[in-house]
Amino acid sequence: MKQIIQDLKSGKTILEEVPAPTVRKGHVLIQTTRSLVSLGTERMLVEFGKANLIAKARQQPDKVKMVLDKIQTDGLVPTLEAVFNKLGQPLPLGYCNVGKVVAVGQNVSGFKVGDRVASNGPHAEFVTVPKNLVAKVPDEVSDEEAAFTVIGAIGLQGVRLLRPTFGETIVVVGLGLIGLIAAELLLASGCRVIGLDFDEEKLRLARSKGAITLNAGNGADPVAFAKTLTNSIGVDGVLITASSKSQEIISQAAQMSRKRGRIILVGVIGLNLNRAEFYEKELTFQVSCSYGPGRYDSQYEDHGIDYPLPFVRWTENRNFQAILFAIASGKLSVSPLISELVDLQDYNTIYGDIGSKRTIASILRYPESLEPVRTVDVHEKQFVGKKGVIGIIGAGNFTKMTLLPAFRNLGANLKYIVSAGGVNATVMAQKHGIAKSTTDFEEVLADDEVDTIMITTRHNLHASMIVAALNAGKHVFVEKPLATNQLGLDQIIQAYKGRKQKVLVGFNRRFSPHVQQIKKLIRAGKTPMHVVATMNAGFVPGESWVQDMEVGGGRIIGEACHYIDLITFLTGCQVKSVCMNTMGEPNENTDNATILLRYDNGSNGVINYFSNGNKAYPKERVEVFVEGKILILDNFRVLKGYGFKGFSTLKTKLDKGHRTQFTSFIDNVKTGGAELIPFADLVNTTQASFAAIESMKKNSWIEL
Repeated sequence: MKQIIQDLKSGKTILEEVPAPTVRKGHVLIQTTRSLVSLGTERMLVEFGKANLIAKARQQPDKVKMVLDKIQTDGLVPTLEAVFNKLGQPLPLGYCNVGKVVAVGQNVSGFKVGDRVASNGPHAEFVTVPKNLVAKVPDEVSDEEAAFTVIGAIGLQGVRLLRPTFGETIVVVGLGLIGLIAAELLLASGCRVIGLDFDEEKLRLARSKGAITLNAGNGADPVAFAKTLTNSIGVDGVLITASSKSQEIISQAAQMSRKRGRIILVGVIGLNLNRAEFYEKELTFQVSCSYGPGRYDSQYEDHGIDYPLPFVRWTENRNFQAILFAIASGKLSVSPLISELVDLQDYNTIYGDIGSKRTIASILRYPESLEPVRTVDVHEKQFVGKKGVIGIIGAGNFTKMTLLPAFRNLGANLKYIVSAGGVNATVMAQKHGIAKSTTDFEEVLADDEVDTIMITTRHNLHASMIVAALNAGKHVFVEKPLATNQLGLDQIIQAYKGRKQKVLVGFNRRFSPHVQQIKKLIRAGKTPMHVVATMNAGFVPGESWVQDMEVGGGRIIGEACHYIDLITFLTGCQVKSVCMNTMGEPNENTDNATILLRYDNGSNGVINYFSNGNKAYPKERVEVFVEGKILILDNFRVLKGYGFKGFSTLKTKLDKGHRTQFTSFIDNVKTGGAELIPFADLVNTTQASFAAIESMKKNSWIEL
């Protein structure tokens, strides 16, 4: 299928051939008929992509600080590689989509194949969208009109926050697409509307709806104009839908407001507020968040859990429905806003000069008869008779930033890369010489040439995918963890029994040259030792999928398992009991925890996993105390030994062992031999991570 993407590195807007997405649980698969180009938002993204590195940095000073912090801890070269990899990530454009339902996922009700729907899907021939971001289109509403649903909901949410009442005077600053829609909604609510803009055509459209207008570029004073119309009282509310770096807009909004007036920001402006202007009038100021309640809430959007209507009357989905009802009933007329209707293949007539475009609404028209193609050939390659032919499942940050760069110049046989949406996989396939991009995991499993599956998806998918891969006779690499719960682990153990296929979890740290050096210097398994591993992990928001116990497993199961494996490797034996203590009440916080491990040979392990540290401090530190000697490893860059003859220091660039891990695994698949990590150790480490959570809940040691 075709999809419009923005290349942030080159600045090009591309109509890319990518695999069509598959319908997922809680989602609806839609064949697009129309989509609306949001010129304001998309112009910013396109212009950001075209900017040079210095200009990009100036636009995102917070990101520059993050880069400088990363240089301090990880070094210059790894940081620059990470930055350029991030810029190489494609950005799908568009969020105002209309089409017909072609498939309905599990746990979705209220939709059937053939329904016409509006959603926040991107500019693509097929889109898969969570059910709470999809609304049925009434018969009275055309596809072109329905394309205004989502952007209309943005304006509507701003109006709702403004809380207008009949007869009030409201100023709308910026009569772009959102501003014009918001102005008409305010007029329908019985308000007197003053519209401010620099563009005469937009002002004309606003006047045709019934608004009073002022061209702010003709030297007129907007504040005096508003005061005159309100007998010097001031306006009741100001809705700012403009996009500008100017600080003047917010100041003028305050000056033209009456006492206890309301100001709502929907657009993007300079926000250097003058306290006196707000203090003297007790003004209220609020920033509107996109389409309404539910936006950016994973429980609502991703898991489909609705807010109860009696308590949250207007969610983003109900705002979608309200806009569609307003169009159907004639309360909102959007057809006059359509400036052009362009076929998808002619997209460059819109994006080619988007920086200077003065149209109101551009709508893309899509082909009608299409079948979703879920695999795209990217590079022509032959794999007949080869071993170690790989299908990569997952095209997220780990694959992009770590796995594929580590494969560079290794001559790996990369046949497939799979992603849910198709865009990321296709771009990575182009860059790294992968033969095929697909959204169809089953096709990879069914391909007899593929003997190795590498899984880098979200954690909750690991167990089922490992089982499927083993049942298909494939070797498996899975980025940690092996499983997020005992049921998944039991299924993996059962699938592994009696098979010759190899399974490796991405416990890369044991492959680091520093850890290998430690292993050489100590007599693992013979002398008890004490190992202290500290991970200055950094803060991850509670709404992140990593923190979701059902999806990510939490940070102990999902991340701290690295150090359980590392200490197991250094001690040379398995964990026999676990105790974990957390900061705060049990079940509240596993981001700040201390895990105690007892090993079969009498060794002790201590894992300090903290998110409340400082980024200037090394992210990881390992200390080994054994036989009157000490080894200290800082951030996988510097290893120091105390009490060792012939060894004092090992220094390298940041090396956590990823490249060695992948090289060793592929060699192991091709040539055979013992598994790099015994399967029993993988199971023991996973069980130890589960035991840590159980220990926290029971406040006691847990025996394995």
